[in-house]
Amino acid sequence: MESRFRVLFLVVAIVSLPGCAATKNLFGYGQEEAPPPAAEPPGQVIDPVVVRREIKEPAIDREDFEIGGFVGLMSVEDFGSGVVYGARLAYHITEGFFVEATVGQTDAGLTSFEVLSGGARLITDSERRYTYYNLNLGYNILPGEVFIGESRAYNTNLYLVAGLGSTRFAGDDRFTVNVGVGYRFLLTDAIALHLDFRDHLFDIDLLGEEKTVHNLEGTLGVTVFF
Repeated sequence: MESRFRVLFLVVAIVSLPGCAATKNLFGYGQEEAPPPAAEPPGQVIDPVVVRREIKEPAIDREDFEIGGFVGLMSVEDFGSGVVYGARLAYHITEGFFVEATVGQTDAGLTSFEVLSGGARLITDSERRYTYYNLNLGYNILPGEVFIGESRAYNTNLYLVAGLGSTRFAGDDRFTVNVGVGYRFLLTDAIALHLDFRDHLFDIDLLGEEKTVHNLEGTLGVTVFF
């Protein structure tokens, strides 16, 4: 009999345990659900302090015309070298192409024959005046920038030119072809420096045999956009 009571009490205890848990949940004093974890605080935002340099970059003026002058040296084949000077007018068709009209003048020297002869002159002094007029087409092949110091940047352009024209020399007007290369340095928004090297070619028979002469020219110029 005693063993039966023990078995009965054991069964009642097993059945009553889940019921107690359900009763606690029913009346609100059972096991509570864990609250959701709080959001993690945002990490520290780094605000870097960057000191920026102020660079004023000159640009070609919006106007398309460019006018100026130049001076340099010109070697007239067989007649030595002399100072050359002149003027330039250009119109910029696009950012790459431009047309240019130039006029220049120099005085040719004596040929080696005239020097060795001691007095014979092939041409008069007035005919030694060398004057050319050219109309050229140019193309900017290498635009770039030059930095001077930490706060100054200047626009530059390396360009090629070629064209046709006429040269007044030795008492005659001669059809001339000229080719060359130049470097433009924008000093300000409207003022540019030019360094040019050109070759002027024409046919001449002054020394008894017709030949094509190469007259080399190197100049430094200043132009203004307007």
